[in-house]
Amino acid sequence: MTKSQADVVQTALEILDERGAEAVSMRAIAQKLEVRMNTVLWHVKTKARLEELMADAIVAGASLDGLPENWGDRAAEIARRYRQALLAHRDGAAVVAGTYAAEPATLDMAEALVASLLAGGLSTRDAAWTCWSVIYFVLGLTQEEQALPRGSGDLVVGERPSLERVLPFLAEESFDARFEFGIAKLLAR
Repeated sequence: MTKSQADVVQTALEILDERGAEAVSMRAIAQKLEVRMNTVLWHVKTKARLEELMADAIVAGASLDGLPENWGDRAAEIARRYRQALLAHRDGAAVVAGTYAAEPATLDMAEALVASLLAGGLSTRDAAWTCWSVIYFVLGLTQEEQALPRGSGDLVVGERPSLERVLPFLAEESFDARFEFGIAKLLAR
């Protein structure tokens, strides 16, 4: 059976979900597809290109259909859907953060977010920089959420009085609440 680029990317995502980012390799994909490595390389050329295609496939999980009309609600919902798309794949945020994918789904998501920000009256510079800020925030928080070992709430800060004071809030794993707080701050006007 002939394999396509889509087959290679889908197989890479399956390996990602099963065993994590470190397990994704051209060899592992070839073995799972039962083809030679040359077949995989024909479709994706390099590991960097594979990662770009994987990142775009992950971002494609963020539907842009049925978004709210209000610009702020729309921008927040795009960020929520982006986060959910990242969380849908083991190490999804790490894969996306490790690339600079100028691919269709990634560009469509950025276009929708920037359009929302411009509709809210942000200047072109502020819309661009807010878009980056939202993306970086979502990637960073989601990477932390995906990498944090469960039950690791015993954060030790030592003799740092300000950190001791806020420690209950630093140690809690309420990623949904932290996400909503951060997005509200980034999109406040």
